Amino acid sequence: MAAENLKRGDGLPPAMTRLVKELSRLPGIGEKTASRLAFTLLNRPRDQVIALAESLLEMKERVGLCTQCFGLSDNPRCQICDDPARERDVICVVEGPADLMAIERARSFSGIYHVLHGAIAPLDGIGPEDVKLGELVARLSPPAQIREVIIATNATVEGEATALYIAKTLKPLGVKATRLARGLPAGGDLEYSDSATLTSALSGRREL
Repeated sequence: MAAENLKRGDGLPPAMTRLVKELSRLPGIGEKTASRLAFTLLNRPRDQVIALAESLLEMKERVGLCTQCFGLSDNPRCQICDDPARERDVICVVEGPADLMAIERARSFSGIYHVLHGAIAPLDGIGPEDVKLGELVARLSPPAQIREVIIATNATVEGEATALYIAKTLKPLGVKATRLARGLPAGGDLEYSDSATLTSALSGRREL
């Protein structure tokens, strides 16, 4: 029905119909919300709309993955990996960039990260080779001197399976593997956790 309404246009000029259609493609944005956003943008000053359009293009053209941790970066290496104040012997493994950002907001971790960009999910056909687990092992190989890997995958079935796989993989390497404490809600995602919960989970992590 929404697609049919957009095709008719509901009296909107074609340019606005196209904008509503494109905004509706974003997750969590329905046709009504997209229409409100379109009208809001229409009523904004031209320079603000141009600034928004330019920022979207710049993000798409410049932002990629850090060559070391695979977090988001507009340079070959991200700011965290380039920060000399970071502890280089502790790596926190997360499923996605949003999880990294959540932990950073908590300001309780001073090490570096590794972003998997997914989790092991056999039922969905996602195996260890489909996420950046091989790259993690490569980072831990000599001459690297990593004393601890904090496994901060989500408290879901897939996250737990990924955590157990990582712990099993790290055991022969002699690297200590710890898991975030159960301060995180079961079935929840890191990006939706508050700072106090993340701080508690980090401080109460346990060895696998």
